Amino acid sequence: MRKSILMTVTAACLLGTSVPVLAQAGGGTHTIRLLTPEAALKAASAALQDCRKRGFQVAVAVVDRSGVAQVMLRDRFAGAHTPDTATNKAWTAASFRTDTLELARATEAGQPSSGIRHVPRFVGAGGGVMVQAGGTIIGAMGVSGAPTGEMDEACARAGIASIRDDIEF
Repeated sequence: MRKSILMTVTAACLLGTSVPVLAQAGGGTHTIRLLTPEAALKAASAALQDCRKRGFQVAVAVVDRSGVAQVMLRDRFAGAHTPDTATNKAWTAASFRTDTLELARATEAGQPSSGIRHVPRFVGAGGGVMVQAGGTIIGAMGVSGAPTGEMDEACARAGIASIRDDIEF
């Protein structure tokens, strides 16, 4: 088997074609990209402004790829529950690697994944959106306080769009 793989790789190199990587190369480290605090703040501010234009008082949170909070902004009249809810929506999106609007549907009562609603900090409502760049999740944003999860998500997407050029690699 190893001889045939070696021959395939050798032939591909000689012919100038590529073959799929069958195993990871050795090494003890892995390089990752992280969302900077400046980009997180810019995105959160843009989401807050987008919600204001729509007439919503919200809280916006941005977490890194591991779900650790980087930024949290609360508009002056947003409900007292919104900072924690926004942070937990962002944590949920980062942790489960899925936007919370999709998770809300997938975890409804009677669905095979409904049990994850019992995970501490899980928020099964729209408004938590992954921040991705180059096919990699680099963070997540949560918005809470608009009348619906879909409206929270729209504000989050506007915030993420504001940093798109800054984070693409």
